[in-house]
Formats: sequence, structure tokens, C-alpha cells
Amino acid sequence: MSKKIIQFIDGPNLNMLGEREPEIYGSETLKNIHEKIKDHLYKNYKDIDINFFQSNEEGEIVSCIQDAKDTCSGIIINPGGFSHTSVAILDALLVLNIPKIEVHLSNLFKREEFRHHSFISKGVNGVICGFGSNSYLLA
Repeated sequence: MSKKIIQFIDGPNLNMLGEREPEIYGSETLKNIHEKIKDHLYKNYKDIDINFFQSNEEGEIVSCIQDAKDTCSGIIINPGGFSHTSVAILDALLVLNIPKIEVHLSNLFKREEFRHHSFISKGVNGVICGFGSNSYLLA
């Protein structure tokens, strides 16, 4: 049996977790969150492998999504601020016929009004937000 690969994609400024607005995003770093995900998945799902990717560049995120088309069984994406601006990321996600989940550490609906709309949500199977780093585990 071949392993399924889940591609995790983190967008702009998520590399600054732990330093950036801890009252909103918590004190965990992205590296800590990735370790938590690895521990959970490898302990509970022996047939899953994971890839992590973070970029502050929209085009790099689009390329990562496109590369996942033929190699991955699913995508978990935290598009960060691109949630509210990127039709390009939406279009890349719409091409894929694999499960896709959008995650956010904070509850977007308790924040500024411009954050209440995500272009990305139309291109995914579901959205999980507001549970801190556990949003990734729930996905």
C-alpha cells in the first residue's frame, strides 16, 4: 500500500508566528505547529506522509498547489492574507480534484470586516477557523 501525501501550505507572514500579534495568533511558531502536526499524524495514521510549504509569494503558492495535482491526496492550506485577495490561488485550487481544506488560526468572523470574505473558500471542501493551531489538526 502506498502512502497518501498531504500537502500543507502556509501563506504570507505565517513564518512570523510566535512573534506576530500573539494575542490573535498565539505564541506557537510555525515550526512548533508543524511538529505538532507530524506527531499527531505519524502517531495516528501510518499510511500518510506530509509535506510542508510556506511562502510569502503568491506565485510560489500557486505553483505548489499545481505541483500537488498529481502527487498529493489532499491539501490543507492557510492562505493567510491571500484569503481575502487572491483569485489566482482560488483558480489553482479549483483545478484539483482532491480534498482541500482551508484553515485559519483565528476566527475570521470576529475580526475586521474585510477578513470575513475569503476568495479561497470557494475552492475548498471546507473551512476550519478559530481553534488556534488545533485548526490544522481538525483539518
